[in-house]
Amino acid sequence: MSSTYSVFGLTLGSSGAIPGLNSAPLNARTPDIQLHFGLAPGNSLLGPASSESLVYESTYTDSSGSPALRIWRDGVTGLFHLVYFDGMQFWMDQNGTEVWALWPDQSSLEDAATYLLGPVFGLLLRFRGITCLHASAVIIGDSTVAFVGPEGAGKSTTAAAFARSGCAVVSDDVVALIECEDEFRVAPAYPHICLWPDSVEILYGSSDALPRLSPNWDKRRLALGNTGEQFEEVARPLRAIYMLDDHRSDPGPYVKSLPVQAAFFSLVANSYATNILDSKMRANEFKTLSKLVSQVPIRKLFTSKGDLSLDGLCQVVRQDFSEMRSRK
Repeated sequence: MSSTYSVFGLTLGSSGAIPGLNSAPLNARTPDIQLHFGLAPGNSLLGPASSESLVYESTYTDSSGSPALRIWRDGVTGLFHLVYFDGMQFWMDQNGTEVWALWPDQSSLEDAATYLLGPVFGLLLRFRGITCLHASAVIIGDSTVAFVGPEGAGKSTTAAAFARSGCAVVSDDVVALIECEDEFRVAPAYPHICLWPDSVEILYGSSDALPRLSPNWDKRRLALGNTGEQFEEVARPLRAIYMLDDHRSDPGPYVKSLPVQAAFFSLVANSYATNILDSKMRANEFKTLSKLVSQVPIRKLFTSKGDLSLDGLCQVVRQDFSEMRSRK
């Protein structure tokens, strides 16, 4: 049974139900992206395996030392072929309009959806010309505030803390930038946050307080939009970006301004799905980020390692953001 969803500001048509997504309105436009679950491209479309060439190998490895992800490109069709260490496979066209997903018997639809909504969609958005940050984003007042940082910096945990304090969440892990005439906005992603068990324990008192993303993953799902924590479905103006930084000496949390040049390079270092960008895509990213740092304040948010007060962190950010907005 086919389904239609809204995700990252796009309409996604799927050959089957996708866990964790909101259905698109009945009057939704023709899908921007078509997803084929449980299928590989037909042989006539895929071409012979010998026509594929390796374009990327991740530095992360599995327990046997093999790359966690390899990306191949078919020289005949131009399709990109993502092969994960656990046998999960995705194909997508170079325009980001069609995706195929296939998984082994030991994996599940929930596993495929977890890959799809993270790294696969991050790459697909880049193919569509959309610059993405490795970040989470929430609504403070009527504005979007993003939290940027590398893996393990606490982006999702920070977003969840703000969600518990009453702020709606816009996106988790992948922040897709929408460039308007005189401002940037963040495309609403999907209505949940993915959290590691230790973050769940900090937030809720027990690592088992939230359900797993799937039986095969240790990460947990914080659902948004039903009761309690909320999901923001409207793309609102991006008014501030906070770079998450672990500061080991001075007590935190506290905030410092970041000079424009340093802010630009920090955003470049934390942009999403950059490994196979060609020169044109990279130039577009630089242009977008240069404009972003000239329009949106970039702040550095320091926390004290091992002494993270999430309530205190939220309070510091709210106060800093309020003071910035009052000076406008």
